[in-house]
Amino acid sequence: MGQSRPHRAKALVVEDDPMQREMIELLLEESEFDVIACASAEAAELVLQGNGDNVVLMMTDVELAGNMTGVELAYAAKKYNPDLDVVVTSGRPLRQRLPDGALFWAKPWAPLDVIRLAEMTASALSGRGPRGSL
Repeated sequence: MGQSRPHRAKALVVEDDPMQREMIELLLEESEFDVIACASAEAAELVLQGNGDNVVLMMTDVELAGNMTGVELAYAAKKYNPDLDVVVTSGRPLRQRLPDGALFWAKPWAPLDVIRLAEMTASALSGRGPRGSL
């Protein structure tokens, strides 16, 4: 029999730039998250429909491949899971309003920002901090 892995929190990374997506994925995996990576908002929405309750953190770019923006995805994600921690990123100023509780990070952000975010989310999940207050 194989060893069972301890339960790890799930994060959803939505980024159409493969290098950015892989970097975020690696940072979150190093922070003990299981990561689901998607290149489009439509693919991410399918994940949220199926696993929305299991995902605790989502990072998305504003401009994505497909017909849906990261801001639209943030609203959809909050409908599936109101407690989901959402970070929306862009290299341009954000012109749309985000759903309550979502954060905006202007690019370029530092890799340490992702690690801190992961630690805060993990801490809140383990009961050491307030949930939904990135």
